[in-house]
Order: sequence, then C-alpha cells, then structure tokens
Amino acid sequence: MTDEDFKTPPTMAEPTQPQPTNPTKPTVSFTIWPPSQRTREAVAKRLIETLSSPSVLSKRYGTIPEEEATIIAAKIEGEAFETVSGSAGPDDDGIEILQGYSKEISKRMLETVKGRSGGVVEQPQLQSGYGVMDVAESGDPETN
Repeated sequence: MTDEDFKTPPTMAEPTQPQPTNPTKPTVSFTIWPPSQRTREAVAKRLIETLSSPSVLSKRYGTIPEEEATIIAAKIEGEAFETVSGSAGPDDDGIEILQGYSKEISKRMLETVKGRSGGVVEQPQLQSGYGVMDVAESGDPETN
C-alpha cells in the first residue's frame, strides 16, 4: 500500500476540480424542446397503455386492442410532434411548445376514441322518484 491509499477523500472545502479563473458566472441555459427520442417513445408507450387498458376513458369509449393501440399511439404522437414543431423559435425554452404538444396529444387521443365508439357517449342517469331518467333530456332533474 502507498500513502495515496490512505488519503482522505476531498470534502466540500477541498474542491476536486480547479476553480475557473473567470470571476463572471457562466450563464446556464436549457431547452426542453424538442424532446429526446427516448421521451417520445415513453409518451407513445403511455398512450398505448391508456388506449388499451381499463380506465375512465375506456369505461366511456371502450378499450382498443394493444396491437392497434400501438399503431394509433405512434400516429397520434407523430402528428402532435409535427404540428407543434414548427412553432419553436430560436430564443424559446420550449415550455409553451411542450404544452401545445401535450394538448395536441390529448385532443387527438380523445378524437380517436370518440370516433371509434361511433360518437355514442353514454349519458349519465339519475334516479328520480319515478324511475331512471336521462339527464341529457332536460339537463335538470328537478324540472321533469
């Protein structure tokens, strides 16, 4: 063993890297747009799960077989990405674009499941004193 093996590790008071000689602080910038391919794949995977698994959405519109959901998810993600990609400016950090991307995905997913169900949406029903009544008829169960 050498003396090097017994040295104590550096602490906060002993930086391991040389300090920059420039006293001005470097500016740090980051962008969140465009997302990495890995992030886009994770979005598509989550879409597949949402479309093909039991959920609040599937209770209303039904589930989609996983194979078909995979194709639909890729299309939804790709179209949403293309739609918002052109709106990125050189000084933009991407937050607004990312929000638009998310909204596009949600809108397209809902359009897809509504279209598959034939546009038929179950109307909520309430129990009235005389039997089951459809709220969509009047909007107010007290007036019927």
